[in-house]
Amino acid sequence: MKYFLRKLGMLLFTLFVALTINFFLPRLMPGDPAQALLGKMENIPPEQLDSLRAAFGLDSQEPLPLQYVHYLGNTLRGNFGVSFSRFPMPVAEVMRIAIPWTLALMGISTILSFIIGTGLGILAAWRRETRLASLTVGVFSFIRSFPYFWFGLVLIYFLAFKLRLFPIGGAYAVEATRGSAAWWLSVLDHGILPALTICISSIGAWLLTMRNNMINVLAEDYILVAMAKGLPLRRIRSLYAARNAILPSVTGFAMSLAFIVGGGLVTEMVFSYPGVGYMLYQAVNAKDYPLMQIIFLFIAASVLVANFIADIVVMFLDPRVRDGAK
Repeated sequence: MKYFLRKLGMLLFTLFVALTINFFLPRLMPGDPAQALLGKMENIPPEQLDSLRAAFGLDSQEPLPLQYVHYLGNTLRGNFGVSFSRFPMPVAEVMRIAIPWTLALMGISTILSFIIGTGLGILAAWRRETRLASLTVGVFSFIRSFPYFWFGLVLIYFLAFKLRLFPIGGAYAVEATRGSAAWWLSVLDHGILPALTICISSIGAWLLTMRNNMINVLAEDYILVAMAKGLPLRRIRSLYAARNAILPSVTGFAMSLAFIVGGGLVTEMVFSYPGVGYMLYQAVNAKDYPLMQIIFLFIAASVLVANFIADIVVMFLDPRVRDGAK
């Protein structure tokens, strides 16, 4: 319990620090978002600049500390302001639309790559003297060296452009009725290619991590003792070696889930996928500070919460952590 409370206190403190940085950072950035937005509009005189600032809440004359207090209160109430580039849509509504696409694409791809890569890493370490294990490690290590966007472009060229097996971009068929069976099938069809890009590119990292951890664990004395006792090899591999070797991968997996937004930025740009990463790219180009703020906060909160969950999972998997926390 002491370990849990300490980690929870650290989570709340770092969330507060992230909120503070998220408030001050956009206000230190150069440029005037109202002026930038005015430049994109036609037939609007410059005299309307003050009215535009008032519409977006940029004309506040309050001292900065008071603005900060109001910002914290609005954040707790879920009021993050209005999007500059999608006025008058609130940024919370923009995020509500984008988050499911990113979670579905990046979340499922990351989970699949972790499961496949970890399983292959266990087998590659257990049978490391075979040619198949060496070939598997070599192939996925080679694929791992490719940047996401380059590998995605290769898949687009061969599977979408040449063979026409998948759509080139987008998230669904425009002509399909939203929510219908045809629409869901189009969502699945459009998501396969970017999911393959992320999954295949990520397997190599999980495979190498698990393989190296597994080899180190297999050299421990308690593995030799288990073999000397005549325990079944499958039990030794799963309950003794793999369970201890996977502990570092659990933390890495949680951090990967937290960074799915940043990792999906380039992939979503390549495939024109309407997720949070692509939304961040558009917000930066449009100097949409409220939208950037909520995306940065979402990323920071995801990292912190995922790290907290990983610590709790490791506490249950490794008794040494629980014993050391008492």
